[in-house]
Amino acid sequence: MPKIKAIAMDVDGVLTDGGVWWGPNGEEWKRFCFADIMGLSLARKAGFLLALISGENSPLVTRLATKMRITDVALGCKQKAVALTEFVKQHDLALEEVCFMGDDVNDLPALEIAGLSAAPSNAQPAVLAKCKFVTKASGGNGAVRELVNHLLASQHREASASSAI
Repeated sequence: MPKIKAIAMDVDGVLTDGGVWWGPNGEEWKRFCFADIMGLSLARKAGFLLALISGENSPLVTRLATKMRITDVALGCKQKAVALTEFVKQHDLALEEVCFMGDDVNDLPALEIAGLSAAPSNAQPAVLAKCKFVTKASGGNGAVRELVNHLLASQHREASASSAI
């Protein structure tokens, strides 16, 4: 298997626990885990390209992407395999060089074409059955960090903790 050079992922259910809070004035809140945020930072520092591919069109995802300096973001995406293919072409990569992490059936097309398919432990059964790597952690609770740690270790890469985030 070729070396993984990029990590693309869904957001809700992967970087969040899949829940959403709605306030009385229409505001929307999502909870992100700092272990996952550090994982994204470590991945970037180790040289991985990062992409967020979300079915939702949330300003909270845009805010996370800005904070983490992730410029490849597809929001309101209904065809995640198409978005993943466009990301690969834009960066002159092969699909085999990309890991995609998802948690639900709308992620299956992207998971099926990625070089490494990954899911948090609480992903839907159909997703778990298709993934080569399943974390012990659930979505929004360190699953992304666990994936990043696995990729760093398996590819003998390091990221300086002092330069993270």
